[in-house]
Parts: sequence; C-alpha cells; structure tokens
Amino acid sequence: MGVAGPPGPVMDRDEVDRALARLGAEHKAVEDSLLALQDHAGRRLLEGAELTGTTRDRWQDAERTITLLWAYFDAYTAALHDARELRARRRWPGREELAELTDRLRGESVHVPGGAVGRAALAERFTLDGLVRRMNELYASSLDVVVTADAVWSALPARIDLLAAELGRTRSLAHSVGVRPGEHPAGDELESITAELSALRAQVVSDPLAFWRPAQGSSAPGGGRPDTERYDTAARALEDVRREIEAVLQVRQDSEERLLRLRDVLSRADRTLAEARAARGEVLAKIAASEVPAVSGPPVALQERLSAAAEYRRHALWHRLSPLLDALEREAEEELLRARESLTAVTAPLAVRAELRGRLDAYKAKVARLGAAEDPLLIERYDTARRMLWSAPCDLRAAEQAVLRYQQAAAETLSGPRDGGGNQW
Repeated sequence: MGVAGPPGPVMDRDEVDRALARLGAEHKAVEDSLLALQDHAGRRLLEGAELTGTTRDRWQDAERTITLLWAYFDAYTAALHDARELRARRRWPGREELAELTDRLRGESVHVPGGAVGRAALAERFTLDGLVRRMNELYASSLDVVVTADAVWSALPARIDLLAAELGRTRSLAHSVGVRPGEHPAGDELESITAELSALRAQVVSDPLAFWRPAQGSSAPGGGRPDTERYDTAARALEDVRREIEAVLQVRQDSEERLLRLRDVLSRADRTLAEARAARGEVLAKIAASEVPAVSGPPVALQERLSAAAEYRRHALWHRLSPLLDALEREAEEELLRARESLTAVTAPLAVRAELRGRLDAYKAKVARLGAAEDPLLIERYDTARRMLWSAPCDLRAAEQAVLRYQQAAAETLSGPRDGGGNQW
C-alpha cells in the first residue's frame, strides 16, 4: 500500500482523528444494523420456512448477500483496526505515518479475498467509504426481502385464519338449516371458499413475496402493502353466503306466517275469479253484441306448489322452502292482480250500461227542471233509450246512440226561444 503515494493531499493529525471517529461511528452503525437483521423475526421465519416461487429465489440471493455483508464487514473491521493501531503508535505522527494513514483512510486499502464468500474468484478492493456505501446497498436489498416477507406474514395469515373461523361458524349454521354441498348452491359456495382459503394460506406462508404490492415511486425497504385481492374476494363471497343463510334462518322463523298470507292471497284470487266467472254469465245474459273475455280457472298449479311449501316446512327443509316462498309470494300477488283485471274486464259492459243509464236520467232531470219534460220528441227519444238500456239483452252500441239522440234533442229544445216570462227553453 502507498507505493503510488496517498490519494490527494496528505491528511494532518486532526483530519486523521476526525476520519477515524467518523469511520468508527459508521462501523458501529453497520454492526448494529447487521445484528438487527440477524435477529429480525422475518429473517428467522424465512430461514425456517419451506419456501417456494419468488420468495425462495429472492431469499437464496438474500442469504448469499447477507453472508457477503458479514465478509465485507469483517474486512472493514480489520482495515479500521489496522488504521487505529497505526494512529496509536505515536501521539504526534510524522509525515510518513500521516501519508500511510491517508492511504489507509482514503485509498483502496480494504482487501476482500476472492472466492471467500462463494462469489467470483477475483479479489475486491475498496476504500473504507466505498465499502460502507457498498454494504449499505446490499443491506437495503437484503432488508427489503426480510421486511416485505415479515409484513405479509404479519398481515395475511392472521386475517385468513379469522376468516376461516367465520367460515366454520357459517358452515355449522348452514348445516343446521339443511344447506349442504350438492344440495344447495350456498353449500357448494362454502366448499369453494374453504378450498380457496386453504390454498391461499399455504401459498402466503410459502411464498409471501408473491403477495406484495410495491408502492409506486418508493425505494424504502418494505415500501408497499400486502396484496389482499384474493382474500377480499373470499371475504365478500362468504358475506354473500352468510346473508343467504340468514335469509334461510329468517324463513324458519316466519314461514308459518308467510304460508298463511300466501293462502289468503290465493284465496282472494280464487274468489275474485269466481266473481268474474259469475259476472261473465250475467253480462252474457244482459248485454248483447259485446266482446266478453274468458275467465281463467283457479290457480291450481300455485295451490300445488303451496302444498309443497307446507311439506318443506313440515320436514324442516328450510333451504328448499326459502326460494319457493319467495317465488310463490311474487306469483300469488301477480295472480291476484290478474284476477282483479279479469273481473274489471268482464264487468266493463255493465259499467258502460250503468254510465249510460246515469247519463240518461241526468239529462231527463235537467229537462224537467227547465220545464221541457212534456216535449213529445224528448218523451219519445227518452222512452226509446230507456227501453234499450233496461231490456235484456242490451245492445250497448244501439243504446248509446239512443242516449246521444236524446241528448241532442234536449240540447236543441233547451236552446229554443224564450217564453213570456223570460225563461229559456
């Protein structure tokens, strides 16, 4: 060392002492960091785990890097120790000693033998500052693997275990209401979630780095967060199943009341249809030349399915009863609406006849009030319209025309000349 002379100006005694103090502090910082890395829980977990995939490959590199770090640190320690010993020989070192100290502190005085740590066979030389920078780089890359793996292991397995416990409770609840794999879609979904959580946990434990999402623009060790997409998907699926199971449980609690309401709705629909059929016979007897729609029979199919629902309840087949009740409630309301619409359509001709009768009587009252009740034309047209409306079967079209003719005649009569008393006819 020193054959070519020290790099740059020769350091004086104060500069040497300050450099040794700074390098000593850096040595202490590097040592503390390496010991902390050695004792890091994430490193111990990585050493004891059966790793796969990305984590296995990166940890193998990290282990080699950590071994190299200690080799670099040992070389750094030895070089710093030699420089300290040289400085300790004399309180006031001469120029030759200062030149050698300058060479040791600023020159490439640190020698790392080739092949000592499984790397290239060529030896490496560093300045003390350069070696600190190199150790800092290697330490950061190694720490990133350790911290990232530890962050994933600290976050995901515990959450997966909690979700698995919730899954177990939901499965027990599902079995209590007959929701089982192969018998109900929710039972199949629970099996699928169980398999997914089991596979997810095994993969997280063996390959945690595959579940890390780095933060954009961050170079800090562990900069980012665990990737929880698969966990979140499983949690949402379990929540959907849990709500479905709760709906089935609710069916168990209120099924009797719902069946009673269904029977009442279908009974009202049946009565309404019976009323519509009776009204249709009346319309056909009393109204001529009118299109009267046919009336459907009672909802037999719905009654049969209602009986099936009662059987499901009797045998505690809640998972089958739940969707059946939902469908029956919807269809029963639709059936009642159809029955009411059928009754309205069937009785429409009677409503038209009643409206014509009311209109005819209203005009007659008006004519009488204005003193034209004895008009022969009005009497004739009124009698004609009345006879048509009160006869059976009633021709609605002809009766409507007769009412219109009476209205026109009344309007013409009432708009005629005034009498001596000033009244308008």
